[in-house]
Amino acid sequence: MAIFRRILSFAKPYRSRLLTAVFFMAVVAACGGSSMYLLKPLFDEGFNKTNPEAAFATIKNIALILVAIYFVKGISFYIKDYLLNNAGQRIIMDIRNTVYEHVQNLSLDYFSRNKTGQILSRLTNDVVNMQNAVMSLTGIAGESMNFFGFLLIVFLMNWKLASLALLGILLVVYPIYNFGRRLRSISVDTQNKLGEITSIAHEGISNIRIVKAFAMEKYEHGKLAQANRSFFDTFMKAVRITAMSQPINEFIGIFAISILLLVAGYQISRGTLSVGEFIAFVGALFMLFNPIRNLNGVNIQIQQALSSAERIFQLLDSPQEVKDESRAVVMPVFEKEISYKNVAFEYTKDRPVLKNINLKIKKGEILAIVGPSGSGKSTLADLLPRFYDVNAGSIEIDGVDILKYKMSSLRTQIGIVTQETILFNDSIKGNIAYGRADIPMAQIESSARAANAHNFILRTQHGYDTLIGERGVKLSGGERQRLSIARAILKNPPILILDEATSALDTESEKLVQEALNNLMKDRTTIVIAHRLSTIINANKIVVLDKGIIAAEGGHEELLSSSPLYKKLYEMQFSATAKI
Repeated sequence: MAIFRRILSFAKPYRSRLLTAVFFMAVVAACGGSSMYLLKPLFDEGFNKTNPEAAFATIKNIALILVAIYFVKGISFYIKDYLLNNAGQRIIMDIRNTVYEHVQNLSLDYFSRNKTGQILSRLTNDVVNMQNAVMSLTGIAGESMNFFGFLLIVFLMNWKLASLALLGILLVVYPIYNFGRRLRSISVDTQNKLGEITSIAHEGISNIRIVKAFAMEKYEHGKLAQANRSFFDTFMKAVRITAMSQPINEFIGIFAISILLLVAGYQISRGTLSVGEFIAFVGALFMLFNPIRNLNGVNIQIQQALSSAERIFQLLDSPQEVKDESRAVVMPVFEKEISYKNVAFEYTKDRPVLKNINLKIKKGEILAIVGPSGSGKSTLADLLPRFYDVNAGSIEIDGVDILKYKMSSLRTQIGIVTQETILFNDSIKGNIAYGRADIPMAQIESSARAANAHNFILRTQHGYDTLIGERGVKLSGGERQRLSIARAILKNPPILILDEATSALDTESEKLVQEALNNLMKDRTTIVIAHRLSTIINANKIVVLDKGIIAAEGGHEELLSSSPLYKKLYEMQFSATAKI
């Protein structure tokens, strides 16, 4: 019931549409029931051979009434169907928007714990299944009205026979409930396996270069085939239950109807039941079993959809671990310094990544962070834009804890360029101006020139309007990096984070990107992580991280003589560059 209430909470804005639809459902049900009630006078009086004129008059009147009834029923059905689908699609649209908005606001830690394919499956497959749940809920209302309408008719016609019919209906209800309960548990497993297929396919397509480089096409196909087979086996369990439910229910229903026919035949032979009453009763009874059969199908749909609803609400209930405080304010323009004060952080409890970090970065300074792999370099930078929040200590900008600022205003003043260049399947212009359609073309070109990107952009097929493909697949590594730098230049942030920004480039591309980075760093406060030698040497201060603590800090020459770890890193990573 709790899941139903949550689904229905999305329907509140559309109550008027749904209530109007329910009214017209009642009209449709009333029309159907009244048309069955007309069978009695039709057969008892309309086929009266002793008085043909009266019989014809009865048939004529019944024909006119039937036309009027079905005219009203047709209009009511159209209005009901339109309103239900309109409200249903709006509800699903709201659910999808709510889910995606929540996903966008989740902390990075959530995405590191959950597969992208599983998240995508909930946004697509599960939301579609929830649409079935919403439409099925309205279907229950309609079919229930039909059921009770026909039930009222049969009781008005012959309460004794109707009582027997009700007993038969109760026999049908139990298997409907039992089938639905079993199907729901299988549906949860089915949706999880479908999410696994989506996840495997997403990974295989996203990493297609590596797959082909290692000739692992058969391996990836085997992974998907295995997951696909597992999904098939689980899905077929649901098919078997669904396929069994209708014939079993129909058999029980027909068995009950056969008993009714025997009783009715006995009453006709005794003269206590007219032929017209019998035909009208049987017609209404068969119409009564139609909504029961439909309710069985609706129940199956709902049970399948509820498993998807559980997964969606599980996602919506995932906490937003990094969020604005209730009294957060807009961050003013950065003016003086950034301070890390006794900062500690851990991704997993009792496994610290950073311990007792104390740093000060004055405005306009370049701080370089170096250290072995896994020492916490990227994590130290990720804490500044609040991709994660510190577990202890604080980070302050101009003497104010960054937790007191709205995240959007904080991140507006920070530009980030990483080794893994993130671009979108959009035009070059769209990627540089990302999300800002109001930016003049002159500013976009100016940013591209400063990033050493303008010349290669002009050589593309459509210049700044060239579509670059998913993740910029149509561009080289150096070209993608220069576009991300142009994006950062256009953003014009006072604080800059460079994370391994040239480590994956060839010498020619590195030179162009390095020039672009130098343009980007002018008059900005910059944190450089494990960058190439030229930037490390020019840094105002170098911090050496080791196992989550600051092992040493100072200038390049000073650290070469005072820090064995820095000297070792220099000899391993930078000596070859120094000779060039």
